[in-house]
Amino acid sequence: MVVRAPGRVNLIGEHTDYNEGFVLPLAIDRAAWIALRPRNDCRVSVHSIDYKEDREFELGELKHEKAGWIEYLKGVAWCLQDAGMNLRGFEGVLAGDVPLGAGLSSSAALEMATARAFAAVSGIAWDAVAQAKLGQRAENKWIGVNCGIMDQLISATGRAGHAMLIDCRSLELQPAPLPDGVAVVVLDTATRRGLVDSAYNERRSRCEAAAKSFAVCALRDVTLAELAGRDGQLDATTHRRARHVISENERTVRAVEAMRAGDIGGLGRLMNESHTSLRDDYEVSSDALNAMVEAAQAHKACFGARMTGAGFGGCAVAIVRADAADDFVSATSGAYYARTGNTPAVYVCRATDGAAVV
Repeated sequence: MVVRAPGRVNLIGEHTDYNEGFVLPLAIDRAAWIALRPRNDCRVSVHSIDYKEDREFELGELKHEKAGWIEYLKGVAWCLQDAGMNLRGFEGVLAGDVPLGAGLSSSAALEMATARAFAAVSGIAWDAVAQAKLGQRAENKWIGVNCGIMDQLISATGRAGHAMLIDCRSLELQPAPLPDGVAVVVLDTATRRGLVDSAYNERRSRCEAAAKSFAVCALRDVTLAELAGRDGQLDATTHRRARHVISENERTVRAVEAMRAGDIGGLGRLMNESHTSLRDDYEVSSDALNAMVEAAQAHKACFGARMTGAGFGGCAVAIVRADAADDFVSATSGAYYARTGNTPAVYVCRATDGAAVV
């Protein structure tokens, strides 16, 4: 059999997940694939086409090592077994076309493809939300990356032609249709995030401090009017960080309303506002990301554009007229190169279904 799990891009809703807020990602037509057949024992043996490597492990003898891509498969196996699932071994071939390090969730795609493979060969009923939670646990506890739930959840539950509003507190999912005649374009700046753990932790701690000052669990529970009422009581930096998160939650909910009304112009304006907030209030953009977003926004076929992902490098996302997508790609790539000297990678994407046996 063959299993597939997609990467993702987030249309709007950035740095809201760990504040128990809202995000609006879509699963893209770039994915991790595993062609496999079951074994009659507990050994997993996989060849990676991309890395030109063979790796294997025993399900009953999982050991954490620094062995590269195979650790994602081992981590998922560990989580599934720890949750009480009886797994069967398999042998397979792995390949993917989600760009690595671009903020399009290649790791979540690999985790969900692995979970789908184990479910298929082991006779486990596929529960997308439960498997996404286990994939997140594998990333957190085995890989050691403190990610939120968004990446694994959209990879597991994506719907063709739709973005998915995710409530990061309840995990409620609401599909939102992409309007006809619109293309989603991912714009890779060809720059990668540096050592940003300290910056991430600083922003997270300020969000937590702001929420504590309001005596609520998370900034999800604070309105802009309430924040304005505390003007001067929070230090200026904490106030800006909180303002981004609170306003971004409001923008994300309004973006879904715009999509359901077919108001693509309204969606684009919200994306533009999101980038401004990320650049000025949350301060997680970069010169390269700003150059890319400004080049995209300047094109007449572009409704809106913003940085996407954690920031400090990686990708921007734009929504454009589908009939002008080729010209948009050419013009925006050229303008970005002229300004930065970097050669970007640009992907015109479709919203696809989540992890599945194909």
